[in-house]
Amino acid sequence: MTMTDEFDQLGNLAPAPRASSSARARALAAAMQAFDETGKNAARGKGSSWWQRQSSVLNRIWSTRMVTQHRYLAGSALATMLIIPTAALLTFELTRGNLPNSGQVALPQVLDAPKPAVERVPVPPVEKPAEPRQQEAVRGSDAAPSVQSSRQRDFPASDIARLLNKQEASGGAAKRSVAPVPAAPPPVMAERAVPMAAAPRYAPTEREVLPPLEESRDRFANADTNPVKSVATDPVSTFSVDVDTASYAFVRRSLLEGHLPDPDSVRVEEMINYFPYDWPRPQTVDEPFRTTVTVTPTPWNSGTRLMHVAIKGYEAAPAAQPATNLVFLIDVSGSMNAPDRLPLLKSAFRLLVGKLKPEDKVSIVTYAGNAGTVLEPTSARERDKILAAIDNLRPGGSTAGAEGIDAAYRLARQAFIQGGVNRVMLATDGDFNVGVSSDEELKRIIEQRRKDGIFLSVLGFGKGNLNDSLMQTLAQNGNGTAVYIDTLAEAQKALVDEAGSTLFPIAKDVKIQVEFNPQQIGEYRLVGYETRALKREDFNNDRVDAGDIGSGHAVTAIYEVTPKGSASALNDPLRYGPAAPSAPVAVSDEMAFVKIRYKQPDGDTSKLITTPVTEMNAVRDFSAAPQDVRFAAAVAAFGQKLRGTDALDAYPYRLILDMARNARGEDAFGYRGGFLDLVRLAETLDRR
Repeated sequence: MTMTDEFDQLGNLAPAPRASSSARARALAAAMQAFDETGKNAARGKGSSWWQRQSSVLNRIWSTRMVTQHRYLAGSALATMLIIPTAALLTFELTRGNLPNSGQVALPQVLDAPKPAVERVPVPPVEKPAEPRQQEAVRGSDAAPSVQSSRQRDFPASDIARLLNKQEASGGAAKRSVAPVPAAPPPVMAERAVPMAAAPRYAPTEREVLPPLEESRDRFANADTNPVKSVATDPVSTFSVDVDTASYAFVRRSLLEGHLPDPDSVRVEEMINYFPYDWPRPQTVDEPFRTTVTVTPTPWNSGTRLMHVAIKGYEAAPAAQPATNLVFLIDVSGSMNAPDRLPLLKSAFRLLVGKLKPEDKVSIVTYAGNAGTVLEPTSARERDKILAAIDNLRPGGSTAGAEGIDAAYRLARQAFIQGGVNRVMLATDGDFNVGVSSDEELKRIIEQRRKDGIFLSVLGFGKGNLNDSLMQTLAQNGNGTAVYIDTLAEAQKALVDEAGSTLFPIAKDVKIQVEFNPQQIGEYRLVGYETRALKREDFNNDRVDAGDIGSGHAVTAIYEVTPKGSASALNDPLRYGPAAPSAPVAVSDEMAFVKIRYKQPDGDTSKLITTPVTEMNAVRDFSAAPQDVRFAAAVAAFGQKLRGTDALDAYPYRLILDMARNARGEDAFGYRGGFLDLVRLAETLDRR
C-alpha cells in the first residue's frame, strides 16, 4: 500500500483516530522524509512560496492571540496591514538572493496548490528512523501549534523549529501541545490562508468557532411609563422623592460602549437629578427645604405646559457636619475580578477615605463564599492602616451578601456614634447568590436594621451582572442612596464632591403630593418617578417609608399638564360624571397645590410644607425661563426619548441638543458638556 493510499484510507475514517505524542512525532518525521524523497530542489516549487508561508504564520499568530485573549477576531485586517509591506520587502530580497533558500523558492502556484494538510489526520508510524534534520524537527514538535498547513511542508525543519520557538516566546502559542485532531483555521483567516481553488474539507471544530456574545444578565425594575391622567377623575399625584443618580451613569456607559440603553434602565428623574442646579436654598436648618415652581410652554407639545417643581435642601457647613461611622461592605466574589469592578471599587473607597475627618470611623467587611471582617472599627486618623486593608482585597468565591449585611450591621452597632451618621456602604456588581437572596427577604432585613438608626447606601459596579433592581430596593428601604460608578471621575463626583449630600441626611421619608385644580388643568402626566409612586393615602401615613434628602441635595420633578379646554387633551369629558364643584374665588386662580411631608433624620412624626401654583409662577416663552429650568427640560426630553415615551417619538434629537446647548451655562465640572456628547451619540446610534 502506498503512502497516498494510506492517506486516502485514513481521510475517510470517521471519527478521526486520536494520536499519541509519539505518533505525532513519527508522523512529522515521515512527512519530512516523504518530502525529501520527492526532491526539494525540483524545478517547480511545491505548495506556497516562502513569503506566503510567513504571511500564514504571522496571520495565525495574530488570530490566535486575538481569539484567546479578546474574544473577537480582528487579526485578518490588522495582519494584512503588517504583511503587505513585509511581503514587498521580502520579494525584493528574494530577487537579490539574500534570504535563506531563496534560490529554491518558486512563485506561488495558486490554481494547482495542494490542499492544506489540515484535511488529513496524522499518518501512522513508519519504521524508518529519522535523519538528523528530521530529528531536530521532532524535538521541536512539542511547540508546534494544533494546525499544520501545507505551507510548512517545504520549509527546512530547523527553520520550522526556530520560527515556532519564536512564536511561543512572543505569546503566539498558548500551550506546548498538539491537539488530538488537526483542525481547520478560523473561517475569516481561511480566506487568506487557503488558496482560492482549495476549499476546506472539514468545517471548523467547536473549539475554533468564536463564542457568541454573552447575554447581559443586568436586572432592572420593569415599570410602565406614567400615563396621562384626567384631573376630573384623578386630581392628586403622590410620589416619594428620588435623589439617586445610578440610571444616568449606566445610560452614559451604554452609549459610550456604542449601543442604546435598555429602556428599563432609564429612570428619567435620576437623569434630571444627576446635575447640580442653583435653585434658591433655605437659609437655616429650621427650614430644611425651599420649593421653587416654574411653569413654561412644553417644547415638544404646543398644546401643553411644563410644571417644574424644584426642591433645594439646606446645606450644612463642613465644620458643622456630624461625625460618621462608616462600614464598607465590599463584594469580593469571583465576578468582581475585572478592571471596572474591584480595582475601581478600591480606588473609589480610597478617595472617600481621603475625605473623612479624624474623628470619623471606618470598618471593612467583605463577602464572597462567606463574610469576613477585614478591618475592625478604626479611626480615620489611621489612614494608612485603612488604605492597606483596602489594597489587600482580592476577588474569589460566590456571593453570600445577606451574611455580609448581618456582619456589617453588627460592626456598625459596635462603633455606633450617638448623634452622628451611622451608615453601611454596600459595594457590589450583582446578585446575592448564597443564603437569603430574594429582593423581598433582603428588603425585610434592611427595614429592620434602619430602625436602629443605621442607614444603607449602595454603590454599583460593572456591567452584565448588575442587579440594579436589588440596588434600588436596598437603598430605598435603607434610607440611603444608590449610585452607579463606571469611572473614577464618577467616584470623585459621588463620594468626594457630593459627599455631604451622600453621607449626611437632613430629612427622611420625604414625599410630594400635587393636587391639580380641575377648573384650570384638564390632564397631567408625571415625568419619571415610576418606581417611586405612592398611594394617595400614603402621603399622610407616617409608617410609609419614602426617600431621604442629604445636605444640599436638589430634587426636581416635572409634570406635563394640559390646560382646561386645550385641543391636546387626550381624555374626553365624562358624560355622566358629577359636575365639578365651583371653587372659591381665592383658589380659582391656582393651577395646582404642592405639598411636601418630611421627618427629621432622628424623628418619627412628619411635618408639612405647602406651595400654591398660580400664573405668577409662569413664563410665556420657554426661552425666557431660567437657565436651569431649560436644561432640566432638555434632560427630561432626552430621558423620555431613550425610554421610548410616545410623547417624544416625533421630537428629534437635534432639538434636544439645541435646547441643552442654549441652557448649558456655567459648567465647572463638564457634566453638561458630557450630556451634549451623549445626545449626539444617541442620535447616531438611533439612526443606525
